[in-house]
Amino acid sequence: IDAFFGESECWRLRSHNQMPKIFCLFQLVTDNEPDLVLFVGEALVGNDGVDQLTEFNASLKKYQQDKQNPRLIDGIFLTKFDTIDEKVGAALSMVYVSGQPVLFVGVGQTYTDVRRLNVKSVVASLMK
Repeated sequence: IDAFFGESECWRLRSHNQMPKIFCLFQLVTDNEPDLVLFVGEALVGNDGVDQLTEFNASLKKYQQDKQNPRLIDGIFLTKFDTIDEKVGAALSMVYVSGQPVLFVGVGQTYTDVRRLNVKSVVASLMK
């Protein structure tokens, strides 16, 4: 496995008390040592995304054997980024809280709609 995508389905499982399935997802990181671990979240959820990311990282740490040097996320993938206009505050907060960059954004429904985050464009929208 080259990348592990922990996405919102994981949180639906948690809310339905299906922790063994979540444990299996996090165990993938420990067992396979992927090159890249991305948190996948929706740009639309605002500051709830910050909470989800924080909980996701805490869960990664909790389910790993090496508590001293746990493998946490390497970056963020935000879906539905095309729907938030200049309201990127939650994305900035996610970067600040995790210390990791937004690497990719989804701007549509297909794989061809995955883009690298254009930082200059985001900064320009904030300066308007």
